[in-house]
Amino acid sequence: MNTVNFPWLTTIILFPIAASLLIPLIPDKEGKTVRWYSLIVGLIDFALIVYAFSNAYDFSNPDLQMVESYPWVNQLDLNWSVGADGLSMPLIILTGFISTLAILAAWPVTFKPKLFYFLILAMYGGQIAVFAVQDMLLFFLVWELELVPIYFLLSIWGGKKRQYAATKFILYTAGGSLFILLSALTMGFYGDTVTFDMRALALKDFALNFQLALYAGFLIAYAVKLPIIPLHTWLPDAHGEATAPVHMLLAGILLKMGGYALIRMNAQMLPDAHAYFAPVLVVLGVVNIIYAALTSFAQRNLKRKIAYSSISHMGFVLIGIASFTDLGLSGAVLQMVSHGLIGASLFFLVGATYDRTHTLMLDEMGGVGKRMKKIFAMFTTCSMASLALPGMSGFVAELMIFVGFATSDAYSSTFKVIVVFLMAVGVILTPIYLLSMLREIFYGEENEELVSHQALIDAEPREVFIVACLLVPIIGIGFYPKLLTQMYDATTVQLTERLRDSVPTLAQQKEVPQISLSAPELVR
Repeated sequence: MNTVNFPWLTTIILFPIAASLLIPLIPDKEGKTVRWYSLIVGLIDFALIVYAFSNAYDFSNPDLQMVESYPWVNQLDLNWSVGADGLSMPLIILTGFISTLAILAAWPVTFKPKLFYFLILAMYGGQIAVFAVQDMLLFFLVWELELVPIYFLLSIWGGKKRQYAATKFILYTAGGSLFILLSALTMGFYGDTVTFDMRALALKDFALNFQLALYAGFLIAYAVKLPIIPLHTWLPDAHGEATAPVHMLLAGILLKMGGYALIRMNAQMLPDAHAYFAPVLVVLGVVNIIYAALTSFAQRNLKRKIAYSSISHMGFVLIGIASFTDLGLSGAVLQMVSHGLIGASLFFLVGATYDRTHTLMLDEMGGVGKRMKKIFAMFTTCSMASLALPGMSGFVAELMIFVGFATSDAYSSTFKVIVVFLMAVGVILTPIYLLSMLREIFYGEENEELVSHQALIDAEPREVFIVACLLVPIIGIGFYPKLLTQMYDATTVQLTERLRDSVPTLAQQKEVPQISLSAPELVR
């Protein structure tokens, strides 16, 4: 662990939040000044993120860095404690990148622009805080606070069923958050010392049964956010009603919070319980991949089709986390970053297509590629990235998870063969529903009614720029994955070693979980 003199992380978190508070003072009714102000704030904060990690962060150091800790509420032992390591650093950079592009994507917003950009900037800082805070109570607070902007962004600027989608989102996520609070309080008061510092909690000697109960509580909370089937139903509804910039935040950042927390809390702080729950995560990951891919086939609404595709891709993250290999865990982190970029690009293009066609139903589209050639080209490229075409980041991430899990010595050969086969089925299903989606939107005969009533203008420079910004890292990581993996490999290797050390403890127990197809061989 190393400390820094300048409070980089605190500045990065609080700057967009403080800037959002000045928006009501800007004399601008139409929103033209506010949107430029918000974009400049986003660019400055992203520049601070890049500069801070370039100069104050050592990629070869696996421990927590850029640590800041200030007393806040002494009576509750609540401290403003932040830091970054290889798990949080890539996701902080991703948050700044996607959030800034989401501000640019919100350019057409004219209804209550001040409130819209206020919520976007507040969420900008709040999401970075989720990946940086190192105090369990503070983590719960920022986890809860970032729900508020999303609720209002859905309920005010969403589609016809926006109130239903926003209410369902807040009920699911707030309900899951209760398990974070209960588990955090239980961990903090366990033993002779009361602390909510994550580093101190990770060193506590929790009894195995206690770890299992805590792991289950955290898993429920993060299963909602990831999301894991069957706690996923809020996501298609939220995506079905959201606007393009909100789509980008949901797919690009919000889902990654669940994956990050699952690694940070469950795997890193409760390693012995992770040895028991890892087979369950693998099964849940396979269910996510197959079920969501099949469900995506049946969707005629374009947004819901891409939403279920996101759920399917996040299943690979679960399997990577449970692989007990350096390669698998590294692939899980890479998959979160990769999906953040690809998901944001696809949902932005869905929004751009809807703005022109005013329909999300695939049955009402057809042949629009003849009039929107740039959107056609960008949509096709991003879909290729989503189906894990070689040369794209998705291919590298999924390949790492495949090989990482297949070479794991924590599971029986039979179980690994079954899981790898089902993962392969999911990979085969993905291009089928994505390519059929492209065919229904862009190919075939033009819908005469659609063409006659709508102006199907092609992409404007702003839209091309946004997609290009997302495609550069997608292709760059695809051709040279070390560009990203070298940033966090030291941390994932250290964590994997700790997790592997916990596997034998399961064999030493008198009662070994009897899961017919998922019981580990427990051979290190």
